[in-house]
Amino acid sequence: MLRWQIPVTLALACLAIAALGLTPAAIPALYLAAVTPELVRVDLREHRLPNRMVVPGLAVGVAAAALSWVVSGEPPLVPLVAALATAALLAILGLGGGIGMGDVKLAALIGLASPTIAIALTSPIAAFLLGGVAASIVLLRGVLAGRGREARRAHLAFGPYLLAGYVVALALVVLSSRAAGIP
Repeated sequence: MLRWQIPVTLALACLAIAALGLTPAAIPALYLAAVTPELVRVDLREHRLPNRMVVPGLAVGVAAAALSWVVSGEPPLVPLVAALATAALLAILGLGGGIGMGDVKLAALIGLASPTIAIALTSPIAAFLLGGVAASIVLLRGVLAGRGREARRAHLAFGPYLLAGYVVALALVVLSSRAAGIP
């Protein structure tokens, strides 16, 4: 682990606990906190999300959903539907190119780490907004530099935006609970 990754991991873990509390639903969020810095680093550098980091998280997410069901007595429909829906959406988008299977698996993991409808909806919306802004900036910079055709063919790693969208969703949960006066 690189020196900067430890404080980022700790900050993300604190955000996850602040947003979700000490519940089984926080387990996949803590797993994401642990792997996010390295996933971002690898995806930005190599445009891939290593299975060795994403796939175990899927097992963690399913186990946490099962534990949540045992503890609460209610099936964890939101994370399961979120995982299937976001993975299916990205898989469909991937048919046209640009979205890889690593992004699809990461979307499923993020869905499993989304115990509420607010997080499950906000996370992919924020990811697409952030990714769209980044893509627009890359395209605009290319056009202004006289390399518009090259800029249109540029590839952006989408994993960091998926992860950033999830962080935004967690942060909004914390901010909304603070605004509502919930400790």
